[in-house]
Amino acid sequence: MLVRVGFSADPDDAFMFWGLASGTVDPRGFEFEPVIEDIQTLNEWSLEGRLEVTAVSLATYPLVQDRYLLLPHGGSMGSGYGPIVVAREKLSLDELRTTEILVPGKLTTAFLVLKMALGDFDSRVLPFDAILPAVAAGDAPAGLIIHEGQLTYLDSGLEKCLDLGEWWLLETGLPLPLGVNLVRRDLGGDAVRQVSAILRESIDAALEHRDEALEYALGFGRGMDSARGDRFIGMYVNELTQDYGDEGRLAVQELLSRAEAAGAYDTPVRVEFAS
Repeated sequence: MLVRVGFSADPDDAFMFWGLASGTVDPRGFEFEPVIEDIQTLNEWSLEGRLEVTAVSLATYPLVQDRYLLLPHGGSMGSGYGPIVVAREKLSLDELRTTEILVPGKLTTAFLVLKMALGDFDSRVLPFDAILPAVAAGDAPAGLIIHEGQLTYLDSGLEKCLDLGEWWLLETGLPLPLGVNLVRRDLGGDAVRQVSAILRESIDAALEHRDEALEYALGFGRGMDSARGDRFIGMYVNELTQDYGDEGRLAVQELLSRAEAAGAYDTPVRVEFAS
């Protein structure tokens, strides 16, 4: 059975696939094909159910919950850190509420959580990797930064105005769940269980062979050096990535419950993990 696995070129996503890409993990008769796209594209594709397994923003999951299940691993969570809002000068929360902020997509968890923190604000969508240069050049007053920009914004001389991971931790005491991996329901129960187990083994293998997996992850052309790549992977591939556990599942439920209560979704949210 062909299983297309969608993930972004972020070091953490690619790192988790290393076990399969390297042949370290036995695919057990499945053919796993990597499909690398930016997260906004993967979010949009999930609305169509295009891929059998896909990384998406947690904020997108309720929109596809009838078609996909959450995998119990592969999530990206930050405890006290996460996407950040940057500007050329320090801006307060009140100032941000009246400032245009560039965002990497309105299906992203970062955008959803920023709305929780600020309420309504003026936004403009730009590809995630174009936001830092645009703010630094003065084309926009502020930008919401995801991915490796969380580590590189200082290189552009920008100021951090708000860290959504810090804000969420103070609000809830929980880590901030950002990206999740989904598996399509129509694979069937036995295939879902096998695919889930294999993908978990791929994550475990990468952590056990960190140097080799890091080299693979950095080969996707995003220009991150090994030191920053290793740091970024350390931030977003951790025990909660291997298995959500009670804390991770509570964090997912809390974020989506708050979003639902705020009117972000038209239908009730059901948090369902693959067994």
